[in-house]
Formats: sequence, C-alpha cells, structure tokens
Amino acid sequence: MAVNYNAKEEADGHPSGVGVPGGAGKSRKPDNTAFKQQRLPAWQPILTAGTVLPAFFIIGLIFIPIGIGIFVTSNNIREYEIDYTGTDSSSPCNKCLNVSWNSTPPCTCTINFTLDQPFETNVFMYYGLSNFYQNHRRYVKSRDDSQLNGDNNSLLHPSKECEPYSMSENKPIAPCGAIANSMFNDTLELFRIDNETRTPITLNKKGIAWWTDKNVKFRNPSGNTNNLTALFQGTTKPVNWPKPVYMLDSETDNNGFINEDFIVWMRTAALPTFRKLYRLIERKNNLQPTLQAGKYSLDITYNYPVHSFDGRKRMILSTISWMGGKNPFLGIAYITVGSICFFLGVVLLVIHHKYGNRNTSADIPN
Repeated sequence: MAVNYNAKEEADGHPSGVGVPGGAGKSRKPDNTAFKQQRLPAWQPILTAGTVLPAFFIIGLIFIPIGIGIFVTSNNIREYEIDYTGTDSSSPCNKCLNVSWNSTPPCTCTINFTLDQPFETNVFMYYGLSNFYQNHRRYVKSRDDSQLNGDNNSLLHPSKECEPYSMSENKPIAPCGAIANSMFNDTLELFRIDNETRTPITLNKKGIAWWTDKNVKFRNPSGNTNNLTALFQGTTKPVNWPKPVYMLDSETDNNGFINEDFIVWMRTAALPTFRKLYRLIERKNNLQPTLQAGKYSLDITYNYPVHSFDGRKRMILSTISWMGGKNPFLGIAYITVGSICFFLGVVLLVIHHKYGNRNTSADIPN
C-alpha cells in the first residue's frame, strides 16, 4: 500500500498522520536535514597509481635524510655513565649498600674514572634511578599543590591526598606527601685529577628546574617576614628527611619550596628507569673543553637507600644538541619509516608497470 506525502510535510520531516499528535504512529524517518539525510558536501580522494606512488617516494626521500641527520646528531652527543649502587663486592660503594634513611654518620665513597674524550660544550650532570615507580597512581597523587604554591592555610592543613604523610608528631608535614618524603638526597661532587692533585669541578645548582615550576607552581609561604624559619613555624619535616625544608640551602632564593633540587624531584617520571638533572657544568671559555680528557673522581655521600627494592643508582655526564639529549630511537624510527615507504613505492611501481596496462574488464555475454 502506498503512502502519500505532501511537499510541506516532507520538508518538515513528518509524513501525513505520522509523528504528530493524533497521528496513527511515530515515524522512524530522520528529519529532512542535510546532516541527518547525509547530504553534507564531502570530498573523497581517488587513490590511483599516479597519486599513491609519488606519495610513497616523497615520504621516503624526506624521512630517510631527516632520520640520518637525527641519528648522526644523537651519536655525536658525549655521554658517560657510572653505576654507584654498590651491589658488586669490588665497588667502592659496596660498604654503603645497606644504608638507611638518616644514617649517622653518612656513608661516603669515591669512584675514580677516566674520560677518553673531552666534553666540548656545557655538560649536564644527572642522577638516574632504576626500578623506581614514580608513575604509581597513589604516589603521583600524594602531594598538595596548594601547599607547594605557598597557600598558608594548606601549609597548616595539608590535603587528604598526602596521607599517611600529612601529619607527624601532631604537626602538619611541609612539604607533605609520598613524593616529597622520598626525595633523592645523595650528594655528588666531581674532581679532576692532575699529578695526584684533586681540583674540584664547579657544579651549578641553579637553572636546573623549569622556569614555570620555579616562578609559578612553587612558592614559599607569605608573611610579614622573609625568615623562612618563622614562615614554616608550626610544621615539621617529612619523615625521611634529615632536616626541614627551610634548611635545604643557605641561599634565600633557592631555599624552601623553591629549592631547585626539590622542584626537579617533584616532577614525577613516567617510567621506572629515569634520570633527573642534578647539576650544570658550564664552559668557561672557547679555548678549552668543559671537561678535558683525563682522570676524574666522583665523591658520593650515600644517603639514598635503593637496595631494599632492588633499585640502582647512576651518575650521568652528558652534553646536548639542538634535539636535546642522546636519543637514537627517533633517528632510527625516521629511517625505518622512510625505508619502508620507499620500498613499498618500488614494489608498487613494478606491479603497476607489469599489470597496470592490462585490460581488466570482463566480456559480458549477450
């Protein structure tokens, strides 16, 4: 049985007697709009040999040189790494392996090493940790950003997210939370050895944190005095810290919540093996490299225990380039993608040359 529609009803999207009050039934027909009737303008590319083959070759010819450039740049970055965990019985730091938080006196060890090649540009000193899961959900949330931003109310009343590291000895902890409580606190000192004479290398502790973290996200509490001891009055140090937050540094602009070592630690890592910037070694002049080839020694004040969770600790010396630190993966990825595209282009070109001109239309019998 046919159903008649008038023009006005069809334009409104409702047939006669359907979908309107008093009608026979509700219509399942979509409204007569360009979107619901799929009449929107669209563009669909037509993939032909003339478009696909040049695309594959162009991608290959662009990606392969870029990948080679990135890979060569990455390989030109100087990097030297020392594992000072002390698990090996022959390691100078083996005596410190079972150190605990706040050990008194602190355990110290010295590792001698040799740089075969000079480090020409500015050198970045990192500490590295392995098997340390800073990306655990409860660990990441265990902080009070309002407290770290200098809010006086949050200073004395930490967030519940910090529990069980929000109160200690009936006093609020500043800074609260598991992240702050587990802050890395080894001390690393570098010396150059010339004719048995040890010359200390200047390590800059400022300029290692992000500008936005230092100047926006982290602030000390406000008050009528610049004395941090008074501003933090009524709070206590984190459980695993040897001293309170207002004694992290002797310089006012690098003390309290704005201490750069503390700020760097509070930016959690995404993977269980990571490195964080510890110090900067700046090049003094263009006539000499920042670190000459030769003998060096690393003095370590071993405070941070990692043996209990099978972790490892490293010190890394590295230069950087326009693309950052050493990362060969990016160059390898570009070269791989470019090579695959170029190879597919050659294969498809051969197939097109061999079979493209053949008449594929079938004869249809009468």
